[in-house]
Amino acid sequence: MNLVQKAVNAGGKLAPIVIPKDITFGTGLMNPSVMIDDDGDILVNLRHTNYTLFHSENTQKFPTRWGPLAYLHPEKDPKLGTTNYLVRMNNDLKVTDYCLIDTTKNDVIPVWEFVGLEDARLVKWDNKYYMIGVRRDVKPNGEGRMELVEIKINKKKWGAKEKSRIRIPAPGEDNSYCEKNWYPIVDKPYHFIKWTSPVEVVRTYPELPPRCEQVVVKPGLPVKSDLRGGSQMIRWDENTYISIAHETDLSWNYLGQKDGLYRHRLCVWNNEFNLIGVSPEEFSFLDAKIEFCAGAAKLKEDLLISFGFQDNAAFILKVTKDVVEQMIEEALTNEIN
Repeated sequence: MNLVQKAVNAGGKLAPIVIPKDITFGTGLMNPSVMIDDDGDILVNLRHTNYTLFHSENTQKFPTRWGPLAYLHPEKDPKLGTTNYLVRMNNDLKVTDYCLIDTTKNDVIPVWEFVGLEDARLVKWDNKYYMIGVRRDVKPNGEGRMELVEIKINKKKWGAKEKSRIRIPAPGEDNSYCEKNWYPIVDKPYHFIKWTSPVEVVRTYPELPPRCEQVVVKPGLPVKSDLRGGSQMIRWDENTYISIAHETDLSWNYLGQKDGLYRHRLCVWNNEFNLIGVSPEEFSFLDAKIEFCAGAAKLKEDLLISFGFQDNAAFILKVTKDVVEQMIEEALTNEIN
């Protein structure tokens, strides 16, 4: 299912999230994360990379020498780098303000090739703004951990600075290589869905030294593949949470080179964090193989979904209440439930 087509045909809207090309130099804008602030502002964290992803679609008979996936970056900078921009949009989903989030206070010399905070979800907890993503540049082996990054936003002069960053340990023995794609529960500060099915909810403690503990571990639903984090978990009504998760189907082309197909599902939760429904039909946004949802927010009665397209474009999609309710109903009546 193409969700964009379905949403727009029912009265929704698709809008690009674009900042001037003299800032990006033509490299990737991707994986935005949307939230609605207390004053009604639509805020988006927009990831900018120093590379462009080439992806060979369809039959893949003309891939690059590296395969169907290739990261094209400046010759003088072989690292894959990320910076983040804070964007404000109006209710017509047009960009009104943007700024680079200033991280210089806490930056250190990177020791691995993936540099910066990747795929950061935006959330406001205890009247503080946070970006929560994975960082892999502080360990020489690229070990990834989620970071809780507090930012200060100046809405009058429109600027944003990083105040602090806390590297979140994995719960338990902390022996995993890469923790990523935890998604925050918007109305439950410092709580995350670490795994969707089976369900694992963790709570982080931002006080130093930081720690993380499991608070819910329970069965999920018998989905056919691993559902990984996408959007924030948001409250839809007094009895229901929703989130959007992705599943990756790895494959190999005719030369034996690895590729991946990203598709998404709507997940429905109750107040006890039981996964009670998953959309029966996996969906794309614009029918590309590489797409990634990193944000969701409720705007009045409608749903905003922010997603990246082939690591090269960022969009926000407004889905009307009727379409969302239909998707929730389909998820709840899915025969696997």
